[in-house]
Amino acid sequence: MDEGTLAAMNRPASFGEWLKAQRAAGRYTLRVFAAKAGIDPGNLSRYERGVAPPPQDTAVLERIGHALGLKLGSKAWKEMEQLAAIGGGRLPAEFADDPELLKALPVLFRSLKGKKLSRESLERLAQLIRKS
Repeated sequence: MDEGTLAAMNRPASFGEWLKAQRAAGRYTLRVFAAKAGIDPGNLSRYERGVAPPPQDTAVLERIGHALGLKLGSKAWKEMEQLAAIGGGRLPAEFADDPELLKALPVLFRSLKGKKLSRESLERLAQLIRKS
């Protein structure tokens, strides 16, 4: 497996997993981080556990990003935005703004409809897409 595939496999699959990992890496307790980000601790807990969808409000995401010490526009910041969008049932902005990609999505969705893909199959698909 190449480094990109290994990195993808080690990435959190959801906004909540990502947020919890980032908070833990900064060694913040849930309550301390919630206060720092200006978020209700109960809501933060629900985000991390996946009980509530990720915040979609840009201001809330900015407070989370700043509380984590992320730089606006950094790779980690973009990952936060992407995971929040996906968790909210939306396409991330960089994909939604790409007309060529939007034209191709119906074909992809029709091809995948009704198929249960394994992690290995998804990784192979991702590699094929990266090569194209």
